[in-house]
Amino acid sequence: MLAAPDGRVVATTDFLIEGRHFRRDWASAADVGHKAAARSLADVAAMGAEPSALLVALAAPPDLPVSWARELAGGLAAECARGGAHVIGGDTARAGLVVLAVTCLGDMAGRAPVLRSGARPGDLVAVAGRLGHAAAGLALLEAGLTQDPLISEHLRPVPPYDAGPEAAGLGATAMIDVSDGLLADLGHVADASGVLIDLDSAALRPGDRLLTAARAVAGSRRHSVRTDLVTRPADDEARRWVMSGGEDHSLAAVFPAGTRLPPRWKVIGTVAEGHGVLVDGQPWAEPPGWDHFSAC
Repeated sequence: MLAAPDGRVVATTDFLIEGRHFRRDWASAADVGHKAAARSLADVAAMGAEPSALLVALAAPPDLPVSWARELAGGLAAECARGGAHVIGGDTARAGLVVLAVTCLGDMAGRAPVLRSGARPGDLVAVAGRLGHAAAGLALLEAGLTQDPLISEHLRPVPPYDAGPEAAGLGATAMIDVSDGLLADLGHVADASGVLIDLDSAALRPGDRLLTAARAVAGSRRHSVRTDLVTRPADDEARRWVMSGGEDHSLAAVFPAGTRLPPRWKVIGTVAEGHGVLVDGQPWAEPPGWDHFSAC
């Protein structure tokens, strides 16, 4: 039983699948628990709600050590505590690999829900949280560069959960968490709202940490014996992480023009008449983010 003081419950569900979303040779069980919780907690926050509870279904091989499952539970509980929620139940089953299905519930606390469909021409687009760090961490792992601190931001993303209700209180007209890539997710907002979003590349310039990581990855690829690795200029790689990397689970929101935003909200673009997402008035030439069912 779960009390819903507001009378409305925000609900979302996410998979975390071994081999697709994590690898046990890269991530500890606690890492997997943190990430599984963060993905769903961020979805609830992106509607302006306060996370309250998680239901976790776990399928696992019969030889999975009990210690791994306990550590997983600890990671789930710790991330829930950071978001103000609790694990209240779930299910278990036998499977050939580890699969988690996480359902998160949240309370609006009297606020109107922030949907993807409310953006209007003239609004501002802003982001709270990091962009490109999780993608950089994944690239470093794939390159065998395991000492960079950015790896932890792929294994354990740190969404700004309280920024969701904050944005709702500030009058946000639309909001989404950045899970598949900034361009891809803002594309969902543009589609739902029937508007054009134009991003300012100067506001999205990669920081020094991303540039350093991109140079390290590029150097590793140049010295690899593999011939299928793409080596692009480090600055371009870092920019791609920011624009389409995903999995930071930061919050991107749209606000009426003139809204006074707290410092953690950085304005990155504007909303106009039209359709789609542009960067400096031009289409983005590469894929905008992750697509589970693309041909490539």
